[in-house]
Amino acid sequence: MSRTILVVEDEPTVLETLAYNLEQDGYRVVTATDGRVGIQRFREESPDLVILDLMLPEISGTEVCRIIRQESAVPILMLTAKDSEIDKVVGLELGADDYVTKPFGLRELQARIHALFRRSEARLTVPAPPVVDLGPVQVDLAGHRLLRDGESLPVRPKAFELLAFLIRHPGQVFNREQLLEHVWGYAYAGETRTVDVHVHSLRNLVEDDPAEPRYLHTVRGVGYVFRRPS
Repeated sequence: MSRTILVVEDEPTVLETLAYNLEQDGYRVVTATDGRVGIQRFREESPDLVILDLMLPEISGTEVCRIIRQESAVPILMLTAKDSEIDKVVGLELGADDYVTKPFGLRELQARIHALFRRSEARLTVPAPPVVDLGPVQVDLAGHRLLRDGESLPVRPKAFELLAFLIRHPGQVFNREQLLEHVWGYAYAGETRTVDVHVHSLRNLVEDDPAEPRYLHTVRGVGYVFRRPS
């Protein structure tokens, strides 16, 4: 059975182009032209991946992203015509797994879709590891969740994958390009700011003092490393 992709996009030309090319790639495509219908289609169709425009009528793309993420861990790829870094950060903070800035090449989009599916499949096949204690926070690698006093903490799927990867390689320093390749599944073209955003988010969740981290350390001029306090 072919995978289903929901495309929520209000620009007719972009929507038609995406739908046609995704169908040519063998996907079943469901479409919506505003946020309200997008949420309805999502609930009706249970797609395997969502391509979501940031600027939508009725309900904004960021709000649609927030609602979907509350209900599902489905991969979300956001489209944005804006160059502002804050728009990309907001999308990631709300739970999007990746973003593409318009105008974009179809081959780039295809590569990102394939990478999201690879990461999603990998999560389903990873053997159940133990829970890792980080002070008052527990990292349930098998359950893909963070816990504090038995209560789940809100964490973006990609941020959790980044934390899990670093935990599985303690003491090993990774630069941003390596983290993008290992966690996101492919190399970004100069978009290494994404890693910094996710690390910042994780520190706010697991560190007692994010400004003086105990676990997620920055190696100046190189990248990041997970270390347990001595």
